[in-house]
Amino acid sequence: MLLSSELQAFQEEVRQFCAEELPADIRAKVLRNQKLEKDDYIAWQRALDRKGWFAGHWPAEHGGLGWSALKRWIFEEELYAAGAPWLVPFGVSYVGPVIYTFGNVAQKRTHLEPIRRSEIWWAQGYSEPGAGSDLASLSTRAVRDGDHYRVTGQKIWISYAHWADKMFLLARTSTEGKPQDGISFLLLDMSAPGIVVRPIPTIDRYHHVNEIFLDDVKVPVANLVGEENRGWTQAKFLLDRERLLTAEVGKARRLLRRLLDIARATPSGSGSLSGDRHWRLKFAEIYSETLTLEATCLDLLTEAQNGRDPGPVASMLKIVGSELLQRINGMTIDAIGLHGLAYDTSGLSAESPMTGAAQFAGSVREYLYSRVLSIYGGSNEIQRNIIARSVLGLGR
Repeated sequence: MLLSSELQAFQEEVRQFCAEELPADIRAKVLRNQKLEKDDYIAWQRALDRKGWFAGHWPAEHGGLGWSALKRWIFEEELYAAGAPWLVPFGVSYVGPVIYTFGNVAQKRTHLEPIRRSEIWWAQGYSEPGAGSDLASLSTRAVRDGDHYRVTGQKIWISYAHWADKMFLLARTSTEGKPQDGISFLLLDMSAPGIVVRPIPTIDRYHHVNEIFLDDVKVPVANLVGEENRGWTQAKFLLDRERLLTAEVGKARRLLRRLLDIARATPSGSGSLSGDRHWRLKFAEIYSETLTLEATCLDLLTEAQNGRDPGPVASMLKIVGSELLQRINGMTIDAIGLHGLAYDTSGLSAESPMTGAAQFAGSVREYLYSRVLSIYGGSNEIQRNIIARSVLGLGR
């Protein structure tokens, strides 16, 4: 579909902003898939906030610009295509909208501005050892004790909790009724006594995720968002927003450019790999799929903007987007060849000499990390079940 002249102008403005304001050192790290520190993310998010864009999708009355879903998608995809860091969603895209939608006046006054200004780093306390995609089976308990809850349980696969100042979490406040009943949405301070954060080693040898142990942690009742035992409403609200924008087309475009650069620099026969007919056909296929996914996203978001519920199509985008990125990364490792066998993690540091296997460490890391894309945010198997029930009427 063709963008309106207004959206085309906005798209160009975002590209120009990235060219002028995205720090060169941060962009270089992103393009090489190197380690980003907390300060890198915050510096970029604050630059966007000075422009008024970091929370542009928030309503104007809460400090945003009231962007449509389509305008927000264009914004984020242009950032990622330009080599900007991931916009860490836990504050600005997850708990922030929950607070301004379901929170009381005091909660909005306390939390929204620090989220928008990236003054507080949030973690998402949803998954548990026995409750991942089946979130309603969570067992972390919050027992009311006067003006506090006492929270005990375990959360797992919590991204960047080692950097977090606060965490929003789901806890069971009642065992009556259906599994979805009796769940409450709480905000807690990560410095509270009784919280232990332990890193979980991952295959890419980078500290992304953690497990969190909660032992009789006191959480003020004032930090309950919405009604007690009605937290499933907030949980679904958050997950629906999370899954609508999961097809990372901008990142796919950036990784395809990286793949093409590698292929051009890789000898093959009398020329380079990029000139090989078989390789060109494979690249053309995956490039065409990226364009098709982009067009589908634009159509879907236009319909959502006009009030149509995306329904199971959001699950389809999650499946296609995650598997597309995995294939691009797999093709990149194929192009790297023998250099991909040795994972020289020194190349993940910006200070490392970019020679030998180290210069490809970022691509190897991205390949390894991309295994998780079809798992988090509701595994692709779960998404296929949603499609089967909603579209084919199976399993009802």
